[in-house]
Amino acid sequence: MDEPSLRLILEDLLMHAITPDEAVTLLRRLPFADIGHTKVDHHRELRQGMAEAVYGPGKSPEEVAAIVRELLDHSSGPVVLTRANDEQIKAARAVDADVEQRGTILVWRPAPRRDHNVVVLTAGTADGPVADECEATLYAHGIEATSLRDVGVAGLHRLLAQLEHVESADVIVVVAGMEGALASVVTGLTAVPVVAVPTSTGYGTAFEGVTALLAMLSSCASGMSVVGIDNGFGAAAAAVRYLSSSA
Repeated sequence: MDEPSLRLILEDLLMHAITPDEAVTLLRRLPFADIGHTKVDHHRELRQGMAEAVYGPGKSPEEVAAIVRELLDHSSGPVVLTRANDEQIKAARAVDADVEQRGTILVWRPAPRRDHNVVVLTAGTADGPVADECEATLYAHGIEATSLRDVGVAGLHRLLAQLEHVESADVIVVVAGMEGALASVVTGLTAVPVVAVPTSTGYGTAFEGVTALLAMLSSCASGMSVVGIDNGFGAAAAAVRYLSSSA
């Protein structure tokens, strides 16, 4: 339930296109719909500007399908399923086959294209899956990101060769494992918001992303925002919020 949908209900009621009982039925799903195993938050898009996404891990295929169906039937914005396995993808596609799949993310009804320039950088090729999650989430919300892969500090000239893209961005997402240094370098080069995503990529003392996380949190490049380890979705959500706020 987004603001245009709410306005439409009120206008239909005012024009007697629907009855008060019908309006109550539609509004009953605010702020959430209880479908048994899940309370689907239809009010989130109205509150936050982004609808609830479906996180696949820990849910059965049947639960995933039921949540996707509820969102498709009773919301008007994009519907996003993240980190889905093969069985969940099959069940969700059975609900509505008109869907775009990007890696382990499924997107129904992507938002109209927005005129924003979000640049997603990865330090190494191994950070790609996290960047894919970020870019797919941005796509769902109308943003086709510029992707710059494998530009980490082990060969800084690779980043410097792309500096024009970095400097022209509205928001930058930096995805980096190992020691996470790329995020500090990029934040030090630009004035735009930078969202740093530590990844679990790295050798023994990388501690599955903890080293990169702590390095980003300790960065001397002020103003960097940091999300959790491997959280490409969260980085995209932060970027969308930045852009919505500035607009």
